[in-house]
Amino acid sequence: MLPSCPTDPARPLRWDLFCRVIDNLGDIGVCWRLAVNLARHGHSVRLWIDQPGPLAWMAPAGHPGVSVHGWTEPFDAAPLVALPPGDVWIEAFGCELPEAFVAARRHDPVWLNLEYLSAESWVERNHRLPSPVLRGPGQGLTKWFFYPGFTAGTGGLLREPEAVAPDRAADAARLGSLGLPLRPQAMPVLLFCYEPASLATVMAQAADVDWLVTPGRAEAAASNLPLAPGARRIPLPPVTQVDFDRLLRCGHLNFVRGEDSLVRALWAGQAFVWHIYPQHDDAHHAKLDAFLDWLQAPPSLRAFHRHWNGIGPAEVVWPDAATLAGWRAVAQAARARLLEQADLLQQLQAFVAGHAAGRVDIEKH
Repeated sequence: MLPSCPTDPARPLRWDLFCRVIDNLGDIGVCWRLAVNLARHGHSVRLWIDQPGPLAWMAPAGHPGVSVHGWTEPFDAAPLVALPPGDVWIEAFGCELPEAFVAARRHDPVWLNLEYLSAESWVERNHRLPSPVLRGPGQGLTKWFFYPGFTAGTGGLLREPEAVAPDRAADAARLGSLGLPLRPQAMPVLLFCYEPASLATVMAQAADVDWLVTPGRAEAAASNLPLAPGARRIPLPPVTQVDFDRLLRCGHLNFVRGEDSLVRALWAGQAFVWHIYPQHDDAHHAKLDAFLDWLQAPPSLRAFHRHWNGIGPAEVVWPDAATLAGWRAVAQAARARLLEQADLLQQLQAFVAGHAAGRVDIEKH
């Protein structure tokens, strides 16, 4: 049997983080943020990713302590001989680690399966459950399910100090350098979506709006739709994660999609509408309703969300100033609740440190 990884909480650890990009780049967005957060706390991170190309514009400067490695199949384990062994393995979103990587280990790591984000009640029940490995080169090891979430009984959310206490002057200076032709009399609205059926209706209602349209699917969906009086489309270039967060803080209403941008919208503290990733069996309906329940969304915001996501017959109505202020207050109240909880990084570090002597099992049960 190999020795277990050292779990001294004062010692920086080596983390191997595996990411397989499925689509829409939310996977790589979450994994890069996690890697950076770990490195900021003194850990070294190897990010193994099958499509590293988008990092060229998401994080062009990289980050000290984070090294990016290509993940190809078949996996070449030969370079691992020259690398220090990893103390912690994370397979993000249920991606399976290469068997050759597992077989090449020199001690037994803390092995985590970092799962998708949901507000559904079952998340608390499944968070931190063990999953014994029964076959293959990892036989005898244990994976642990780690679920991000919105409540104290989950793994929390990624949160950086600048996300909740930003430098407003730096934000303004950086956004100014992007050269966006924003008008003082128009409301800035960020559009980051898939292809919502109600997009045409919404854009036809939203007068005096500067639509900040993200490249890709949102730009393709919105490019030829008629606009309300006084509204304009401003196509955005690909921006870094840091600049995307700044854009969210600038928007008076933010349309976001997937997982990473939802969390960023919460930290921005502005009114937002979430386009949840659609699933063929409509499982996303319950997931959206659970989130809206946690958010304590008023009827107007709940109805807008359901229509935006193609659920139910309710008519979509563009919010007036009073309604928008109410939505913003809901977002800020939700952010305040989250700030009272430990964040994802704190919980990951505590879980790994507590893995020695069976402490994880004792805490779970």
